[in-house]
Amino acid sequence: MIKSMTGFGRAKETIEDLNITVEIKSVNHRYFEFSSRVPRAYMFLDEKLNKLCRENMQRGKVEVSVLIEDNSESGTEIAINRQYTTAYLAAVKKLAKEYKLKNDIKVSDIVRAPDVFKIKQQSLSDELVVSAVTQVANKAIENFIAMRSAEGERLTKDVLSRAEFILEKVAFIEERSPETVKEYRLRIEQKVKELLGDTTVDEQRLLTETAIFADKVAVAEETVRLRSHIEQLREMLESGDAIGRKLDFLVQEMNREANTIGSKAQDIDIAHTVVDIKSEIEKIREQIQNIE
Repeated sequence: MIKSMTGFGRAKETIEDLNITVEIKSVNHRYFEFSSRVPRAYMFLDEKLNKLCRENMQRGKVEVSVLIEDNSESGTEIAINRQYTTAYLAAVKKLAKEYKLKNDIKVSDIVRAPDVFKIKQQSLSDELVVSAVTQVANKAIENFIAMRSAEGERLTKDVLSRAEFILEKVAFIEERSPETVKEYRLRIEQKVKELLGDTTVDEQRLLTETAIFADKVAVAEETVRLRSHIEQLREMLESGDAIGRKLDFLVQEMNREANTIGSKAQDIDIAHTVVDIKSEIEKIREQIQNIE
């Protein structure tokens, strides 16, 4: 299935007392580019997340954000800073003795002092964190891919509808082009008669002039190639592969054929039709910039 390069996916779960939230978002990019935002203590997750994303997407600027909260009872330990507390009490006693003060210090006074307690976060094993985050990340990727696929389906329908419009215009050009040659012959014949009166027109010369004009304005090769490009476009979109860069090249070729037809056009209706074709090709080009 064709996928858009723009997408967002989010998953949140509690695993082994860890509240884990993973968000993935991406925008258009010519190649695959990865970045992550994870808590500093878990920077080792970056490589694993990069690998997971590379396995599931080929193009796009991808950013993964991870939030981890440890809710376990052993997650935090408050310990006494014994060295500091001993020094603090010694200083208080010395103060009371030197200034002949009553040493009435209480526990409540001590705990107000800064640095009496040390807060220690219990370290979790890397294996546990990686396993838990991977589970949540995989679900976020599923949601992310689902959004990309839905957007890709919409893009595919839009591009195919524009391709059908172009084919209709190509059919008009193929039908109209021979008529321009007939009209050119009639114009020459009429002009010669106006200039020479009733004198018989040189049929051979008329045929030669008409043939030269027909060769000059012939666009059959261009319309055939344009049809072929559109058929390739359909096949690529049906393949479901990552085809964004191939489509970009193909649309350039479609535009080249349209320009050639326009440069050969000696008819106002064909010229206007070419403008319509080029406008749709440009809209297709804009849409495929979003395709992976």
